[in-house]
Amino acid sequence: MLKKLPKENMGTSDLGWLQSRFHFSFAEYRNPKNINFGCLRVLNDDLIHPETGFGTHPHSNMEIISYIVDGEITHKDSMGNSETLRRGEVQYLSAGDGIYHSEKNLHKSKDLRLLQMWIIPPKVGLPRLYGSHKYEEAQRYNKFLNIVSSQDGNSPIKIYQDVNIYVSELDKELEFEIKKDRQVYFMQIEGCANINGVTLDFGDAMEITCEDKITISPVTKSHVLFIDMPADLTC
Repeated sequence: MLKKLPKENMGTSDLGWLQSRFHFSFAEYRNPKNINFGCLRVLNDDLIHPETGFGTHPHSNMEIISYIVDGEITHKDSMGNSETLRRGEVQYLSAGDGIYHSEKNLHKSKDLRLLQMWIIPPKVGLPRLYGSHKYEEAQRYNKFLNIVSSQDGNSPIKIYQDVNIYVSELDKELEFEIKKDRQVYFMQIEGCANINGVTLDFGDAMEITCEDKITISPVTKSHVLFIDMPADLTC
């Protein structure tokens, strides 16, 4: 089953320094029929203008992944971590019993675009984790790069929840097998592509359930991200 989610139907926010598109209920966008998809609670597409950003704020009992689409993000947290990441690189944390952090665009002239995902952990109170990984474009060009996995997975970044997050920049058709009792949330980050015959433009998304594979046929050079997770229902 394929459920296309056009970007025009998503929640939005404009704070001047920050423009956001919310895939699920978040901040002032409140929709009780759109809280989550499986263990994916938040996917925000944020555009942060130069020399602005999120000041120090708390998180707890959530696994948070930031994928940098363009520009650069500077992170600082209460565990003593501080670093700057750029396009295609990934920052993550499992907030456990509590962590404070800030996320800033310190560049003087370039906007920062990032995708921030919140994953519900398998239980509360897990030990805190923080890390990042600096992936190269060649690792995701015309192939699926597994940027985040569970603790027993293959990615350099491992979180507690049973998920796999993949990205690809592609200009040829690719196929991904969906295993039994799994579902996928798919996002077209840049470009345009047909996903199992359904066209997604940049910013659109799709819920994929009860399917055995994803066929991505780029119309233009495409940049995509998808999250493979346990299914909510038995097909």
